[in-house]
Amino acid sequence: MVLKRDRVFWAIALQVTIVNFYLGGFGPAQPLLRSEQHTSLTVAGLHGTALGIASILAGFVSPSLVHRFGRATTSWIGLALFAIGIVMFVFSPPIQLTLAATLITGLGTSTVVNSMVTQLSHHFPNNQGSAISQASGVASGGYVMGTLIVGAIAGTSFSWRLGLLLAIPASIVLYFASRRTISTEHIPDEKGPQRGSLNKRFWLSWVGFVACISSEFATTFWAAALLRNRVGSSAAISTVCIVALGSGMGLGRWFGPQILKRKSLDSQLKTVMITQFVGFGTLWFSHTLWISLLALLAVGIGISMQFALASLRLIDFSEGRPDLAIGRSSLGAGVAIAAAPFILGILGDHLGISRAYLMVPVLILIAFVTIVAIPSGNSSKADRK
Repeated sequence: MVLKRDRVFWAIALQVTIVNFYLGGFGPAQPLLRSEQHTSLTVAGLHGTALGIASILAGFVSPSLVHRFGRATTSWIGLALFAIGIVMFVFSPPIQLTLAATLITGLGTSTVVNSMVTQLSHHFPNNQGSAISQASGVASGGYVMGTLIVGAIAGTSFSWRLGLLLAIPASIVLYFASRRTISTEHIPDEKGPQRGSLNKRFWLSWVGFVACISSEFATTFWAAALLRNRVGSSAAISTVCIVALGSGMGLGRWFGPQILKRKSLDSQLKTVMITQFVGFGTLWFSHTLWISLLALLAVGIGISMQFALASLRLIDFSEGRPDLAIGRSSLGAGVAIAAAPFILGILGDHLGISRAYLMVPVLILIAFVTIVAIPSGNSSKADRK
């Protein structure tokens, strides 16, 4: 069934685009922030830990927020928190304050992303995979723009952080233009927030989800540092080169559902993981800039659909409790985001960034094994018909 992208789709997709603008500018700019604050890789990696803790907090509070306010209003609450965190980050140079600002921004970001998954899966019940993946594809445009703007400003006399402020007016305009597009009518369920224990298949699949997100954030957080080490490019040029990674993610999210539509949910996920593995191997062995760029493009394509497809697997195993499943997935994402960049930073300080990066293919293999060991239980397509 062909996905019909309506006003609801675009409003939700643009919410995630705005938070991805921040991630696109902030993640690859870690070498710039580290140079400003004169910190080690380990200490700089604490910003990733702050994002992870924020995601864990969002996982605990999201089901209650959705129960109280509904999914639509919850997404706007998340965007408001995100904007507050951005302002704090831009005007708070010391690392103690940038860590606090990152925590608030991350809480808003995770709330918006969680709401995106549940809103789109509910709004497009017959095209869940395509809707979530393509909305994420639109959001990749924000990621690329954030990377380009930060990279461009880094080469001038202005602070690269100022580029992040563009997310504020964008959030305000989107709210007033779309607040009536996404339905805000909500009656809290008399039974209260979705709760209860989840089965063993869910939690084993959750481990694979954590591995997927870990490999993504370890790559996006430190890929610029790896490029500087491998090809000797400047911090600004390496940051701009991450555009290749974001472009691959956008292309994969937009076109992947059409290309892989005949494959089952699990087969789609295994295919993109294999693509990521091959792309990463090429990147790790490369000492040539253009080859590294092509490898980053392939890695981006491989990463592109993993969040959407792995999230749908968790919903499948949730026994009809999607908000609870996505809340628990946020806990997993938090563990991944908090631990992966930080551990890679520690390994980078002791072994060098190149050797430390070998943790990424290990994570890919762990995620792949969980899909093989815990199939989704049916041969249905990611887009159910």
